[in-house]
Amino acid sequence: MIITRATEYAIRAILYMSCQPAGEIVYKRDICKAQDITPAFLTKILQPLIKDGIVGSQRGVGGGFFLAKAPAEITLLDIVKSQEGPVYLNQCLVEDDACEREFFCPIHGAWSQIRKELMATLSRYDFAELAAKQNELLSHS
Repeated sequence: MIITRATEYAIRAILYMSCQPAGEIVYKRDICKAQDITPAFLTKILQPLIKDGIVGSQRGVGGGFFLAKAPAEITLLDIVKSQEGPVYLNQCLVEDDACEREFFCPIHGAWSQIRKELMATLSRYDFAELAAKQNELLSHS
C-alpha cells in the first residue's frame, strides 16, 4: 500500500501550517513555495481538509488558510482519511458480512487486525508532536 501523492502533500501542508504560530493565516504561495506544491494541486488537496473541518480558509485581501483545529488534535489518520477515504486494506472489510468467507478464512482475521493496528498507529502521530520534531531536526541542521 502506497499513499497517494495528494495524501503526502496534504501531510506536508498540514505539517507546515502546524509549525506556524497558532491561529496564523498562512498564504497559499508560502505553503506552495515551502512544500514545492503547485497552487492548483494545493487547492485540490486542501478542499477535503476544509470539508472535514481540519483547515479553514479566509478569502480576500490577506486571505489564506489556517488550521481549524489545534495541531495536537490532528493526526496522520485524519489526513489519510480526508484524502483517501476510509482505510480498509481489503474489500472483505468494507462492510460487515460483505465476505462470505469471513468465518472460515484465516486471512480475514489477519486483515482485520492489520487494519486495526495501522489505524491505531496513524492515530498516535499528531501534528503538534510532528511539528516539534520538525523544528528539532531543523535546529540541528
